[in-house]
Amino acid sequence: MNSMRRFVAPDLDLSGNAVQIEGALFRHIARVLRLKIGTPLVLADGSGGECRGTIREIGRSSLLVGIEERVIPATSADEVWVTLFQGLPKGDKMELILQKCTELGVSEVIPFQSARSVSRVTGERMEEKVSRWRRIAVEAARQAGRRTIPEVRFAATLAEALRTADQELKLLLWEAEETVTLKKVLSAAATPARIAIIVGPEGGISPDEAAVAISAGFTPVTLGKRILRTETAGVAAMAILQYEFGDLGNAREESEMAKPARPAAEKKP
Repeated sequence: MNSMRRFVAPDLDLSGNAVQIEGALFRHIARVLRLKIGTPLVLADGSGGECRGTIREIGRSSLLVGIEERVIPATSADEVWVTLFQGLPKGDKMELILQKCTELGVSEVIPFQSARSVSRVTGERMEEKVSRWRRIAVEAARQAGRRTIPEVRFAATLAEALRTADQELKLLLWEAEETVTLKKVLSAAATPARIAIIVGPEGGISPDEAAVAISAGFTPVTLGKRILRTETAGVAAMAILQYEFGDLGNAREESEMAKPARPAAEKKP
């Protein structure tokens, strides 16, 4: 039997006995997927709230889902909060970074206007950009089956972005660092609940910005001899952090532990 379809939207109010769905999510459910009255589904609000229900009504611009069961998400000791401070890259690279890092479990993404950022977006255009980035995060979280949606907000400078950086482990990916590797720092670190990582734009982090980060408690590290593009560096770091401290790679181990022991071979008489 196929599992129920699952939908995530940050504006869902799951507190009542029914949820009215409009806008893009309505069009996706009713027009694209063509789900019918009586179809069971799972709704999530992107903040950890989740429920199971059934489509009761479908109108021209909205549909109604009756809530039948509320799901209390299981907390995992493997969950880790990762904040990515990303120097604003050129073109639509930010969209790729958001999509892939969301799939890998990033908790918060803060694009910032770096001294070496080629793109310069302010005012209404930046508001439009942030709205689009949040929509991409929602869609990526939905595709990945996440219960939560990453927070996305913009900072005018790195100094502004780091004002609230209070994570236990703070990492600066910096091409000027040649001796301290990410592997070395992670192997010596106690398991953190919250991690922050800074990735520069195409031109990298400036020396002044590096000084700001170091004064805020960040440790400069290198990923090795390879030169990674800005849209690759954050994704690579996220994968490494999730493997080291999060849930990436643990499913197989848990699955193996859950298997019954294989009976010993019987000896032939």
